[in-house]
Amino acid sequence: MADLAHSVEDVRVLRGRTDWGAIWAGVFTFLGIWAVFGALGMAIFASTANPRTGGMSNAGMGIWAIVLTVVAMYVAGRETGRLAGVDNRHDGLIHGMVMFGLAIAGIAILTTLGGALLSRTPSPNVSSPYALAVFADLGWFGFLALLLGWLAAMLGASSGVAHKRAPVREMRPAA
Repeated sequence: MADLAHSVEDVRVLRGRTDWGAIWAGVFTFLGIWAVFGALGMAIFASTANPRTGGMSNAGMGIWAIVLTVVAMYVAGRETGRLAGVDNRHDGLIHGMVMFGLAIAGIAILTTLGGALLSRTPSPNVSSPYALAVFADLGWFGFLALLLGWLAAMLGASSGVAHKRAPVREMRPAA
């Protein structure tokens, strides 16, 4: 009787370099986490605000925004890398960077449209007083949230790289 050898070989699947479905899934993951916990932060800091000044604690809300953006971008980046099935860190970094850019563009569009609706201007434009006030209030907290969120998205996507399987040993039938 001849010896039988069984083995499994890794076959590289040829695909396009960018998986847009995974990127969109990452964007919606980020927006979902960011919206839910952003509302929680606003509720917490609005309830602790001084009614005489009429505003929330800017420093507390700024720190909350930084932490929330980093965590949400990391989770979204990790899901993007995992769903894209990337097999090296470079492809993961690229997917995370594209997901970050698309998420930030979506937030900018939503903020501009929301500002236009809240200020009752007939057309959404950048000169809306609400949109300008939102961008003016971002300051250093906004910069740090975006910078650290960008790095977290790339780190998360590159850590979502599919792991290689252990080599398979040859099996021989029993006597």
